[in-house]
Amino acid sequence: MISVKNISKFFEDIKALDGVTFEVERGESCAIIGPSGCGKSTLLLIMAGILEPSEGEVKVDGKTVNSPLRSVALILQDFGLFPWKTVYDNVALGLRLRGVDRKTEKRRVEELLKKFGLLGFERAYPKQLSGGMKQRVAIARAIAIEPQILLMDEPLSSLDALSREEMQNFLLKLWKETGTTMVLVTHSIEEAVFLGKKIVVLTERPGKIKAVVENKEVGDESYRHEEVFFERCKLLRRIIRAT
Repeated sequence: MISVKNISKFFEDIKALDGVTFEVERGESCAIIGPSGCGKSTLLLIMAGILEPSEGEVKVDGKTVNSPLRSVALILQDFGLFPWKTVYDNVALGLRLRGVDRKTEKRRVEELLKKFGLLGFERAYPKQLSGGMKQRVAIARAIAIEPQILLMDEPLSSLDALSREEMQNFLLKLWKETGTTMVLVTHSIEEAVFLGKKIVVLTERPGKIKAVVENKEVGDESYRHEEVFFERCKLLRRIIRAT
């Protein structure tokens, strides 16, 4: 569904990415991991159509991405919520931008608030929410437009350990229920292994493909307690540390 071909990106005289190539199948979850500053977030913004590559191209369903696509939702590290809007209005934002009628909007938003455990917080503002709740609002807003592709840039990095694990379980369940193609940028090896059916490892800047690790056992919350999970984490550590 997503084809990344020979992507390179320059910022003036700094080369952030160098010839990155990989593919993500329809309905697959893909984690992108690598050292800080290796171009992970830049790559995700190129995939989203927000940044233009200096070289190469990204295709979705065979069509070159050169602007943001209606079929793609992006969740940023800082959640991207509007502080002056309520939970309801934040979740409804994408639907309003697309001109969805108010009856459909109300039904869709209320379904999501219930699904995401946010009923009763419709009139609350982001500053009144915990980090985990803010993240659920951000995901609900993204899912409201029923995207075919969900791109996430370090979405859980600001959460404490227990909240992060809870949200990892939530994302796993969401992926299994919706069949959405999901691409996640993360610094966490354990998170990459828990959520990524395919794991793309980048080198230090300029980011190149160091390895693509298949992780087909993904799909159940119990996976993080299985021996193969720990072995996969060890493998990724060896790959990342290898010169």
